[in-house]
Amino acid sequence: MIKFLLIIFFTFNITINVLANPNIKARTGILIDYHSEEVLFELDPDAQIYPASMTKIMTSIVAFDLLKKNQLSLDDKITVSENAWRLSQAGYSSMFIMINDQVSVEDLLKGIIIASGNDACVALAEGIAGSEENFTDMMNEKAGEIGMTSTNFTNSSGINDPDNVSTVRDIAIMSKYLIQNYPIYYEMFAEKTFTWDRTGGEPIKQGNRNPLLYKNVGVDGVKTGYLAVEKYSLASSMKKKDRRIIAVASGFETKNARSLESLKLLNWGLRNTSTFEISKKDETIFELDTWLGKKNKINASSKEDFYITINKKDIRHLNVTLEYDGPISAPIDKGTQIANVIITKKDKVIKKLPLYANEDLKKVNFFKSLITSLNYLIWGDV
Repeated sequence: MIKFLLIIFFTFNITINVLANPNIKARTGILIDYHSEEVLFELDPDAQIYPASMTKIMTSIVAFDLLKKNQLSLDDKITVSENAWRLSQAGYSSMFIMINDQVSVEDLLKGIIIASGNDACVALAEGIAGSEENFTDMMNEKAGEIGMTSTNFTNSSGINDPDNVSTVRDIAIMSKYLIQNYPIYYEMFAEKTFTWDRTGGEPIKQGNRNPLLYKNVGVDGVKTGYLAVEKYSLASSMKKKDRRIIAVASGFETKNARSLESLKLLNWGLRNTSTFEISKKDETIFELDTWLGKKNKINASSKEDFYITINKKDIRHLNVTLEYDGPISAPIDKGTQIANVIITKKDKVIKKLPLYANEDLKKVNFFKSLITSLNYLIWGDV
């Protein structure tokens, strides 16, 4: 057997304008590619932060999870407690619900996501779990499940609590999980206004607090935050064509800086890096040569989506190869690993993706096997 290296070529038509560093003015930040999960930039990403209203991303995820499992409906009504109502009277960002209001889950979610209502958070938490304390247990359980290793939630809104902590890395993980697992509900995060037809007064219309939504640059989420001790923070996601990147940063000095610096970070990522789809799970087919099988070829695919993100200055050094010992001898069982996709940069392997047989391939009978072997010995042709 010999080892085949089949080079997979990409066509690059790129203007390279590479900046070494976006130099954002924040205390901590991170930029990741949504598909490859590559970290494109980081600034002390594991420093502890108070996530403030970015906490509401997890509050929404817990509700979305129940909606997805049909254990909750957008039309379900939740009765507003005095505990929830008091938050609307305490000077915090609010949806302005009233005691004993019957509010739909959908309206509460929009009050949380668009208006950043702390009162809506408590009402939803109590309606789902009986108490906000029980609900935060659900939040922390979900955080552990999705790999947020440096986060502890103590409330559903992100209001002042020294034990309600996270990191920008964990917020990025949470944001990716939100977008990936709840694409329909995630559309709420792009809505620019929410009007609450409140009890006992004129309807209240509030705008989304995410400043980047109004710039028409491809940003469709995620959530702002502010606490006096933390200053301004923002988790944001930008989509351009098939590319999506997620930025999270905290410790901006002003609202204006939060907007400008976050946009600078997102644009820097799109200008200076590129992401390529190498394989889609069960969709991208690789055809491999076989030996003594009932077919001369066998199809293989990956068990996961596989993307590579690379600095544009390094694209000329990128090689993608298909590596296997072949032709592969039959019989071959479906699901057997039979090859690898190898990604190299300047001859250094940076990623490896296993490929698996999509089908069973039986060996030819003894007579045909003998003839094939003799042909190979005489003619060197399988």
